[in-house]
Amino acid sequence: MTEGKPFSQACANNKQVILEKLAAVFSAPGTVLEIGTGTGQHAIHFASFLPHITWQPSDHPSNYQLCEPWLAEARLPNINKPLALDVSISDWQLPPVTGAFSANTAHIMSWPEVKAMFKGVAANLHQGEAFCLYGPFNYSGKFTSGSNQQFDASLRQRNPAMGIRDMADLKKLSSDNGLILESDFEMPANNRLLVWRKR
Repeated sequence: MTEGKPFSQACANNKQVILEKLAAVFSAPGTVLEIGTGTGQHAIHFASFLPHITWQPSDHPSNYQLCEPWLAEARLPNINKPLALDVSISDWQLPPVTGAFSANTAHIMSWPEVKAMFKGVAANLHQGEAFCLYGPFNYSGKFTSGSNQQFDASLRQRNPAMGIRDMADLKKLSSDNGLILESDFEMPANNRLLVWRKR
């Protein structure tokens, strides 16, 4: 941790395993929108190792500047300035993007915000382009681990609108928006990386 910069231990722990999957998904040159950039640690790591990708950080208008200390220190030419993005707004007014990535957001957002995120991503991607979503997910209404169940309870205690999302709901949501699930990768600490493609 560098003094004066926000720090996420989760980002430090998972950035390399996520990068290994993203390198295969985002193999062609393009611009990838990150929804929920947070501290910026993921942005720095991914942009460093994927020089053919222009990384577009974004976060909620109340939080989008949190990443600036990391971005300013790294000074990478392939990271754009962070955008203030409220996923609930119907027109995101983005520069053109060729892919999207989001980590640990679906369980923090309310369900209407998750729906809005999928709708907005789909509206900004073209056929064949990918949306990668990382985090814990449930299957057939069941938790994949006791720790995920405890995590879900702690989220709902903080805010009843939060919680780990179920794959059946996400698949329906994605289908409604012209996205199909291409891959569901098992990741450390009972997380998954889901790769959706625009039809």
